[in-house]
Amino acid sequence: MTAATPAGPGPAPRRIGPFEVPAVGLGCMNLSHAYGVAPTPEAAERLLLTAVEEGVTHFDTAALYGFGANEELVGRVLAAHRDRIVLASKCGMTGVDGRRVIDGRPETIRRTADEALTRLRTDVIDLYYLHRLDRAVPVEESVGAMAELVTAGKVRAIGLSEVSAATLRRAHAVHPVAALQNEYSLWSRNPEEGTLAATRELGVALVAFSPLGRGFLTDAPPDPDTLPDSDIRRRMPRFDARHYPANLALRAELASLAEKAGVGLARLALAWVVSRGSHVVALPGTRSVDHLRENLSVLDLDLPDDVLEAAGRILDASTVHGPRYREESLTEIDTERCGRAG
Repeated sequence: MTAATPAGPGPAPRRIGPFEVPAVGLGCMNLSHAYGVAPTPEAAERLLLTAVEEGVTHFDTAALYGFGANEELVGRVLAAHRDRIVLASKCGMTGVDGRRVIDGRPETIRRTADEALTRLRTDVIDLYYLHRLDRAVPVEESVGAMAELVTAGKVRAIGLSEVSAATLRRAHAVHPVAALQNEYSLWSRNPEEGTLAATRELGVALVAFSPLGRGFLTDAPPDPDTLPDSDIRRRMPRFDARHYPANLALRAELASLAEKAGVGLARLALAWVVSRGSHVVALPGTRSVDHLRENLSVLDLDLPDDVLEAAGRILDASTVHGPRYREESLTEIDTERCGRAG
């Protein structure tokens, strides 16, 4: 089967606050965090520098990732290219004494920002997110502290992550929110319960993390039985023995659709995400230079609407098996829920 020929120009650039970025950026988390054994520093550096060479301008990290190690990596490798990129990081969830802690208090946000500026080797962070809503702190207080960072010239624009439309509106009333970063993919459709429409209405970019379903929507889906114990997918219901076989059957349907369209499954999945609105930005992560280039090739792809619509019918909130997270993790997340509970 020959590769699909673009029907026209690919997705137009997207706005995130004052910045214009391609519709596909790069999430840097898995270079240091969460997905088993991290790559060598040399491999991670090669991936980041290749991304710059290939035209990526939107790089996303966080204080949590590797408990500061990812910010240090991104800062060290990309400092020489700082004027060419939009640099995003996050506060409000960090590592404390080896444990992940959600803390949205203003004093913590201010301290975390100063630490991030040092690790990132920059004087200003372009886009700074509240990584998680701290339910013990009103979002207005957390966002108020982030607004102070903008006034102080330490941050150019602010964002939120994993929050609902209602929380977004409360935050936006305190200070303009440039971006909302929520999980969004063919198998994680929570934004369609409110935040997809709210971000469009408010002029906020919806940055879709895990648009490839944590590797599930690729040509080489993970084998849960071989994942290291440290891999977060070990604790995600959609990858467990109760649900994964049924999800693999749905993936096979998607793969067949992608083959008929002349594209790989990852390209179909990313094209679907960026087709969801002119304000939607996909943020896949990868450790592979080849996969990086495959993801970026979506910028030159324009799949027919009927193919994208078919993909959205095969895998959606009503067909996917299992929730995004275990219940104890879902209690930490403010987003709207959707889909099957079990």
